[in-house]
Amino acid sequence: MSDDIKTRFWKELADHATLMVAIEGAHQHAIPMMAQLDKDNRGYFYFFHSARGRLARGGRAMAQYVAKGHDLFACISGTLTPVTDRTLVDRYWSNAVEAWYEGGKDDPDLLMLRFDLDDAEIWTADVGIKGLFKLMTGTTMKEGDAGRHAEVAL
Repeated sequence: MSDDIKTRFWKELADHATLMVAIEGAHQHAIPMMAQLDKDNRGYFYFFHSARGRLARGGRAMAQYVAKGHDLFACISGTLTPVTDRTLVDRYWSNAVEAWYEGGKDDPDLLMLRFDLDDAEIWTADVGIKGLFKLMTGTTMKEGDAGRHAEVAL
């Protein structure tokens, strides 16, 4: 089951790559970030960020994800590390990224972060016919009636 739910997570993330990200223990709210994904990689992804932003220092981080259809949820732990490799900036650069940086790829406020993924908890919200019946009749729901849950290594 965990392989199925991981596969679904990566598919959903590829379709809608916005996550809420926060540094662990920083006592600052998470901020929305657009993941830059490599379709052949499942161990990390990148973010473009402000060099003055709250994630700029890197470190242990958590990311929260909700699929566009609100039928898959994930909490991901890992480590953010600043990246200085210009070839990576070039590889993931797009018009959507450029819109945030007046100076383009040479903007002094541009920072790329790599998010190395450790593990995640992933939930699906797939209420089948049995779950719908229980919800309509007030019958006690049991694990699995409204979806699946897995703790997975990424």
